[in-house]
Amino acid sequence: MEIKRPLLLISNDDGYQAKGINNLIEMLSDIGDIIVCAPEEARSGFSCAFSATTPLRLRCREKRPGVEVWSCNGTPVDCVKLALAEIVPRRPDMVIGGINHGDNGSVNTHYSGTMGVTLEGCMKYIPSVAFSLCDHCEDADFEPLRPLIRQITERVLREGLPLGVCLNVNFPLRDPRDSSNPRDSGSAYKGVKVCRMAHGTWCSEVTKCHHPRGYDYWWMVGRYQNDEPEAEDTDNWALNHGYVAITPTQIDVTAYQAMDQIKSWNL
Repeated sequence: MEIKRPLLLISNDDGYQAKGINNLIEMLSDIGDIIVCAPEEARSGFSCAFSATTPLRLRCREKRPGVEVWSCNGTPVDCVKLALAEIVPRRPDMVIGGINHGDNGSVNTHYSGTMGVTLEGCMKYIPSVAFSLCDHCEDADFEPLRPLIRQITERVLREGLPLGVCLNVNFPLRDPRDSSNPRDSGSAYKGVKVCRMAHGTWCSEVTKCHHPRGYDYWWMVGRYQNDEPEAEDTDNWALNHGYVAITPTQIDVTAYQAMDQIKSWNL
């Protein structure tokens, strides 16, 4: 009887050609069969958006033993939905978002297309994980992430995750002066912390400009502000102090602690 290898469905919000997703394919190709369905170009900030009024197109970019790469003109969530409906030969054992070029800690979780991928997989009851590196550089060095990405993937494949829970895994930007061997597990970082989202917000988000042709236009830019920088149990603190941050994230966003207060309104 043939034993099937695990099937991994991978997507991102940086596009199928991004270094992060291609490094992820290489890191995991010996662990399972991989199907990639990712946006044809960058779709950062699309969160869980999907295309309700725009026709979608799929294009096969590569097929080789154990790996298929597809692109879609839609959002990251579109990619997951289409892959599950049209591409995968069976139910994936795991959905993975990333590796994202940039930090997805704190409130960025709500904006991130990478987390959109992971939340969509989780809503389909598939164990799902997002991997992000705090480096927006197109040529970012993802090699130090290899040991932990492999360990986490293998652990989730082996043990699964609680129903309705996915993982948001963020890696800090490694100090280039650190000469430790990134292939040794844990050597590239101070350690791993399982932590909560930091309370934070984006400030000064809109910049107004004036076009020479006489009209105004705006850029969405902004600056992130950590509103509890001393709290040592948060993802922001972990990343700022050289730790990998793992934040278990759930689909159920009910504020249970507020239910009694709202019930007391006697509406």
